Order: sequence, then C-alpha cells, then structure tokens
Amino acid sequence: MTDRRLSNRTAHALPTKVASPRYDRGAVAPGIVHLGVGAFHRAHQAAYIDECLAAGETGWGITGVSLRSADTRDALSPQDGLYTLAVRGSGGETLHVIGSIGSLLVAPEDPAAVLAVLTDPRTRIVTLTITEKAYLRAAGGGLDAAHRDIAHDLANPQKPKTAHGFLTEALARRLAAGTPPFTVLCCDNLPANGATLHKLLIEFATLRDAGLGSAGDSGIAGHIADHVAFPSSMVDRIVPATTDADRARISGELGIEDAWPVMTEPFRQWVIEDDFPTGRPAWERFGVTMVGDVAPFEDMKLRLLNGAHSGIAYLGLLSGHATVDSAFADPAIRRFVDALWEEAKSTLPDDAGLDTSAYTAELAERFSNTALAHRTAQIANDGSQKLPQRIIASAIECLEAGTELVHLTLVVAAWIAACAARGKTLPEGHFTDPLDAALTALLSQQLPANETVTAVFDLTGFARDHAERQTLIELVAIHLVHLRRDGTTLAFAALGIESEGP
Repeated sequence: MTDRRLSNRTAHALPTKVASPRYDRGAVAPGIVHLGVGAFHRAHQAAYIDECLAAGETGWGITGVSLRSADTRDALSPQDGLYTLAVRGSGGETLHVIGSIGSLLVAPEDPAAVLAVLTDPRTRIVTLTITEKAYLRAAGGGLDAAHRDIAHDLANPQKPKTAHGFLTEALARRLAAGTPPFTVLCCDNLPANGATLHKLLIEFATLRDAGLGSAGDSGIAGHIADHVAFPSSMVDRIVPATTDADRARISGELGIEDAWPVMTEPFRQWVIEDDFPTGRPAWERFGVTMVGDVAPFEDMKLRLLNGAHSGIAYLGLLSGHATVDSAFADPAIRRFVDALWEEAKSTLPDDAGLDTSAYTAELAERFSNTALAHRTAQIANDGSQKLPQRIIASAIECLEAGTELVHLTLVVAAWIAACAARGKTLPEGHFTDPLDAALTALLSQQLPANETVTAVFDLTGFARDHAERQTLIELVAIHLVHLRRDGTTLAFAALGIESEGP
C-alpha cells in the first residue's frame, strides 16, 4: 500500500515530466521553523527553500508547525513531507515535487515538541503564515490582551497555544541557555508586518513579565525589544484551495497518490528586509528581492493586488461569479477594478521606484488565468481583518489628500452586503469571518444603511478615532443603499458603469 503513496521510497519512480528533489534529503539539517503550514507556505516559501537546498545550502530545511489543525501533518507525514506543486498557467501545467519540509508538528498535540525545535540552536529563522486573524489584535491594532488564548498563554507559558506564546517562551529559553535568538520573519499580509509582530510580541512579553514577577525571567520583553530581529517582508503568489478533483488529477499524473498537492500560478514574488543576524539562505540567487525597506512594495501589493482581490471577491459573489477569472471577465467588474487601481495608485509614493502601470498590467493577466479557478468565496474570508490594510488605509489617504475615492468605498459596502447575503442569495457559511456572530446579529436587524455602516465600523474598528471616519461611513452607506435596492447593477450604474447585474 505504501508503494502507492508519494514518499522518499517512491519519488525515484516518478514520470520524467515530474521534477523531484535534486538533493539528498537525508543530508538536510533543519534551520527554519515555519508556523502555519498551509497551502500558501507550501507554494511560496517552501518552494524557494527547495531551490536553496538543491543549490547545496543544506542547512535550511523546514520544520513545519500547525498551530491548530492536524490535517496537513496527517496528509504529508506518510509522504515524508513530500507534496506536488502544480504550477498552472493558461498555457499548461508543470509539476514539481517539493522536499524542503523535513518534518511536521501539531502544536495542540505536543507543545513541548514545538518548543524543542524552536530552542534548537540550529533553528536560526522562524517564518509565519498564520493569517491576519491569528495575530489576535484588538480593534486599535494592539494586542487583544483579553483574548482567551492570550490569557491561557500568560497563565501557562510552558504550554502555549498562540504564536505569541510559542515565540516568547522559546526566546526566553534560548536567552537562559545562552543561545542567540532566531530571526522572526512574518510573511502575512499585515502592514509593516515585521514591525507589527515585533510590537505585539513586546506587548505580550511585557504582560508575561508582569505575571511572572520576581519568580521568573523578568527581562524577556526587553530582550525581544533590543536583540531579536523582525524583518518585514512582502509575499505574493495566488494559491487556490486544492479540490478533490485536483488530488485525483495530480495522483493520476504521478502514477501514485498525493494526498495534498498544491495548485498555484507561475508568478511569484518575495521581497524581504535584509536583517538576519544569525544568517540566512542566499535567497537573492533564486529571485527573492532583498531590500532595506519593504514598505513601498508591501503597500503596492496590499492596495493593488489584495485590494482588487477583495473587490473582485465581494462584487463577484454578489454578481454570481464563483471564480476570479469569471468575475474579472465581467466587463463591469473589470472596469470597476481598473478605476479602483487608479484610486489606490494615488496613495503610493512616486519616489520608491514602483512601476504601478506594469504591476497592474501583470495583475490583469494573472486575474485572467482560467487554469487556476481561484474561488471568490476563498478570498472573501476574514474581511474584517483584511479590509483595513487593503482598502480602508487607501481610502483614508485619499480623503486626506482630497482625491476621489468612490470605488474604494464600494468594496467595503460590498463586503457588508455579501455578509448579509449569506443564507439568502448566497449559501449559509459560504465564507467566514472572525466577527461572524456579531455581524450576523447586527445585519439581521436590517437597520437603515447609515446606521448599519456605523455599527459595522464600531464593531470592526475601521478608521477608529480618525478625523475622516464619519465621511468614510457616509460614502460607504451610499453604496450600501444602491446594493440593497438593486444589487450591483445600481451600484455600478452610480459609478457610470453599465452592468447586466446578477
């Protein structure tokens, strides 16, 4: 039975058209621990590291850690961590078996094992893709100290549940042992993600220090503040969810079973601030851009790619489009996205060397990729956590500069309308949000548009305490009135865009 499953034993017999690891996996030492082993990590960072290992940099193998579900471990451990990366473009597909993940752990099952690999002196970098919501931020952007998992980790530092708890305890143990700290490399879509995580971890460690008092190590917050590197990074690659049909098709191509292949597009990008005191792979040899300041690249990606993705997702769902390529092929949505890009471009710096026209032209090609079948419902998840950096930040800057912003605010209204549509014109639970319980209760009241938007802004913390908050609410409410009255047809018409509607 094992001979019918992808593994170290069977990889040598793969068809010649399938690329497989060109290195001795047994000679690879673990140098990176990754928190949040999802499809994106396996299509992005793990693929880059696979190339590093193939080039002889064998000290950078990955130990993958799932903070919640055992699904990835259960799928990949019988395969010795191997999986297929299927790169799908309109012109065809290439298959590459990735071997950079050496072992996988599930934190809730064995937090001690996770702490052991984090404190291993060979671990010099810890990377994260845990999604925006897992950073447990309060509405104002700081640490949600009242969150039950934060409270648990403060009370049980030896058995953490959160990334904050694991990182802080591991850094404390390394400090006590005289082991240099690892570098923490955030790869999630947070503004200034390295600096943001650094601040959150200092807040957590400060609470931990206060709780431990004189009985424990009372200096971990200061150590994290002064001695641990948190370079920011920007990541970009579209990774649709793997379907059962994908699994069957890929297994057929391999001639053996792969329980969890990953689908992705040909394009990929990784921009990293070069601050790694204990060393790093030579990423620049494999297409990674190492910079002194990632902020301009990050803002361009968040506001042009991610912002457009959110607009496509919510307006696509309201217009009956299940995939990005289908929605982007809708002339009304395409014209909307072009106008959204122009609004967002006005918020980006002119002196940072960004070629926004070339970037959006490339995005248009990527969004049109019919081979990916990137589901709008997948992108729609966690809007309350994503919209602040993707849309709200751009909208506020437009208001401050006195520039037009009617398209940005429609995205926020479309999110509210799409949330309200679940269980009605959209299936119940078609996409999810951390604030679903409160959102459902609020939207079920069917308040007037202005009251609805105000309550949503209160709930999410959008533009909290900002001088332009009320103006933003009023602009969003106008769109919500249109969406409620006649769906996307009227919303687009108000922008001068003709639409056939859903």
